[in-house]
Amino acid sequence: MPPKSGGPGSPAEWLRRARGDLALSKIPLPEDALYEDLCFHAQQAAEKALKSVYRSKALEFRYTHDLTKLLDGLAKNGVAIPEAIREAADLTDFAWHARYPGPAEFVSEGEYQRALMLAERVVDWAAKLIEQI
Repeated sequence: MPPKSGGPGSPAEWLRRARGDLALSKIPLPEDALYEDLCFHAQQAAEKALKSVYRSKALEFRYTHDLTKLLDGLAKNGVAIPEAIREAADLTDFAWHARYPGPAEFVSEGEYQRALMLAERVVDWAAKLIEQI
């Protein structure tokens, strides 16, 4: 589907996409499937939530999966980033390293649970910031 004209979406649209990825990260894991796939959606949820904050502040953002860069960009533009939100930078590796077959180690259930918690934290934080506008 072609993009709409007028910019890269509203804060609400980005947050809606973040919530969709968060929901996908919580689906039951099919037999013989890998937590890596659910962690990818957790990373995507956090990424899109951060981009919703950019949009709410009328800031430009790079199309990147690097959550550290996205967090740093928000901080440079005056957005206070709590340490608990900064921890979500750990999700960046799930955007590519763990997403494809290869040298990455398998993700454990504990690592998946942490990824899910971090993603939920970022989505909730972003939603609260956007509501304040």
